[in-house]
Amino acid sequence: MHGTLVGILADTHDNRTRLQQAVALFNRRGVSLVVHAGDFISPFTALDFQRLACPMEMVFGNNDGERPGLLTAFRDRGTLLPGPRVFTAMGKKWLLMHEHGCLEQVAQAADVDIVVYGHTHEVDIRAGRPVIINPGEACGWLRGRATVALLDCTAMQIQLLDLDAA
Repeated sequence: MHGTLVGILADTHDNRTRLQQAVALFNRRGVSLVVHAGDFISPFTALDFQRLACPMEMVFGNNDGERPGLLTAFRDRGTLLPGPRVFTAMGKKWLLMHEHGCLEQVAQAADVDIVVYGHTHEVDIRAGRPVIINPGEACGWLRGRATVALLDCTAMQIQLLDLDAA
């Protein structure tokens, strides 16, 4: 599993305590990549991601208003772009987006293996091709449950983790 494990999160919404928990969890599990589906909110959240032991793939969320500041803050962490965006990692073709409008149609048109989105703050994990993952909200503000996901890209197995129990 080592080398093909990806940490997935979304909707961190400035909750630095939860961010620190997520980063520590990803480092303990030895993830090779972290995928963030948007809504960081403030550039200062990059301070917590500096402790992350791997690169990131990211998109802006609808609440990420200070985009120039976020781009500057995250420039050394990985790629941060508007979504939806397609990239290749771990031998898989990914579609990363924040909002989920036309989710299935966009995924089919892009012919991807994995779709990651956020915005709803609700967990949505669907097996198949493509695998669809919304890890829920890492912040825990709206639903009262702070969650992230781990994806083993070799076995294509997804594990949802509650940050309070991890």
